[in-house]
Amino acid sequence: MSSVEEELREEDVLIAHRVPPGDRWTLLDPKHNSTSDNVIEGIVETLSEYMRATNFRGDYRLSPLNGKLYAIHENYIKIEKPNPKKYDLYGEY
Repeated sequence: MSSVEEELREEDVLIAHRVPPGDRWTLLDPKHNSTSDNVIEGIVETLSEYMRATNFRGDYRLSPLNGKLYAIHENYIKIEKPNPKKYDLYGEY
């Protein structure tokens, strides 16, 4: 008899790149896997624009040294545990 457990997994989805100099960002277009030509002033405005476009209501991760902004998507996955081994030696069969 195997049991099934659920585990929470997080996936960082890249949503924006920083455009130097300063706090300027460009959103990624997930449909075309490319960046937009529109430069947005400020990270708060960038997050607002992303939220309006996608209706995503979750957490975000910033990688300031790499100039990248991620949306954190959480998914529960089912993990099936294997049945414990049985041994003839102990009379389990």
